[in-house]
Amino acid sequence: MTPLQYFASRPGFFLIAGPCVIENEEMAYRTGRHIKSVCDALDIPFAFKGSYRKANRSRLDSFRGIGDLKALKILADVGRELGVPVVTDIHEPQEAAMAAEFVDILQIPAFLCRQTDLLIAAGHTGKTVNIKKGQFLAPDSMHFAVEKVRESGNDQVCVTERGVSFGYGDLIVDYRGIPVMQQTCRAPVIVDCTHSLQQPNTAAGVTGGRPELIETIARAAVAVGADGLFLETHPNPSEAKSDGANMLPLDRLEGLMVRLKAIRSTIDSFRS
Repeated sequence: MTPLQYFASRPGFFLIAGPCVIENEEMAYRTGRHIKSVCDALDIPFAFKGSYRKANRSRLDSFRGIGDLKALKILADVGRELGVPVVTDIHEPQEAAMAAEFVDILQIPAFLCRQTDLLIAAGHTGKTVNIKKGQFLAPDSMHFAVEKVRESGNDQVCVTERGVSFGYGDLIVDYRGIPVMQQTCRAPVIVDCTHSLQQPNTAAGVTGGRPELIETIARAAVAVGADGLFLETHPNPSEAKSDGANMLPLDRLEGLMVRLKAIRSTIDSFRS
């Protein structure tokens, strides 16, 4: 069963969640096990995510990772123990084959969604490819990125909305883009509920965020009919080594998922 078949195997939405970056083995296992227990109880298909390395950092002294192979092995081990697909980002074409040895879904960062060689390299691995929509791109333009992967011989593709640049230091989600991308890309559409709340380009060189609005973004995404949700979570966001300013505290995940399941159930009852 491919990750997309697994995601579609149950009604409602699926969840891609985990820490921004793999910091150490203990944190990865703790986070993954908690998310898995919540999703199992609520019958939500789940994929564990974590970056093995952060390539897009505002400052040179920002934390970037613990070593590529070490982090990738942790990702693979967590996925194997939990029995769930694993997601990680790749940044250059030569990384695709390396990461594909350890994970099930290769994620294309938003800033790189037009990089043809990167998309083709990801497609050639045969792994599922999740393309994040660039902050600068219209929803109906995303099908060009999707077709690059499909034309490489790989039809296992999904796309992720993560906000559009709004001035110099904020993002906004246009929910019209969800049905537009579902129709034009003919692929599952995911909404990134945490990166959509980033506030980049702060004077300190550290990205800010509005984590108190994560539930607002998620509720609207589920109500509109997003196929999946993406969010970053951490046992203690204030101590996270990357993107802590817009992460969901791990202990708030269960309550959020319960409320989102209720919203989707209500919406689906009107459709039937």
